[in-house]
Amino acid sequence: MKEALCYAKEKDMKVHCFLCPHHCRIKEGNKGLCDVRENIRGTLYTLNYGELSAIDIDPIEKKPLYGFMTGTKTLSIGSYGCNFRCSFCQNYSIAKELPSTVYKSPDDMVSLAIESKVPSISFTYNEPTIFYEYMLDTAKLAKAKGLKTIMVTNGFITQEALEQLLPYLDAMNIDLKTFDNNTYRKFCNGELEPVKATIKIAYKHVHVEVTTLVVTDMNDNQEELTALCKWLGGVDHNIILHLSRYFPRYKYHAPETDTGFLWDIGEEARKYLKHVYIGNV
Repeated sequence: MKEALCYAKEKDMKVHCFLCPHHCRIKEGNKGLCDVRENIRGTLYTLNYGELSAIDIDPIEKKPLYGFMTGTKTLSIGSYGCNFRCSFCQNYSIAKELPSTVYKSPDDMVSLAIESKVPSISFTYNEPTIFYEYMLDTAKLAKAKGLKTIMVTNGFITQEALEQLLPYLDAMNIDLKTFDNNTYRKFCNGELEPVKATIKIAYKHVHVEVTTLVVTDMNDNQEELTALCKWLGGVDHNIILHLSRYFPRYKYHAPETDTGFLWDIGEEARKYLKHVYIGNV
């Protein structure tokens, strides 16, 4: 365990976590909504620091990043847990369950990247925001050693935490799961506006690409997806958008995304964005 960042102590041994927009106020002995930040005797600890469930070397295009360090490989690392509750989670075995892990220090991962001759480290698989302290420590060390750093994220992070991290990041792929706030609440236990804010802030500092998983009977609505593309194009029409096909997973069993609809939405998206890619087909 390691004492968490981005929190404040309150009366009666409670703590206020402001790492993400849930702003959990946690009683002594309890955990936040992410289930990996625990109040122990009035101090907030991160439980998954350095506890890695996955360590792989991937093509950078798998993140997906199509406009950053194209053709290179990246050291991909993930822990466990998430600050969302998506019923259609594609990585539920590490986001929703407690997988087997191995402890690796930030030095271990930077040394492995250098030894493996890969030019970057990607924080991915589960939501990196909730292993924030480990990501920040690793990213600082990686930057000092000349490595690039990448965050693959749901974007549900406070502006304060994001701005502390951005100087040590080079690229982000941000999930924009839906363009309807009620849908974010119902299917993800999240909010739309903080994710939009993350995209707009991050875009000013690092390379940003956006992924939308088109989920049957959740966000496969042409009007909604058109609004999403218009908004993203308004931020910058050069932002790369990945429209990905959903498959039944976890607690959501609607049929996989209709490929014809996905291609049609791709054509619509290109009215507002220069670079649109269809994935998982």
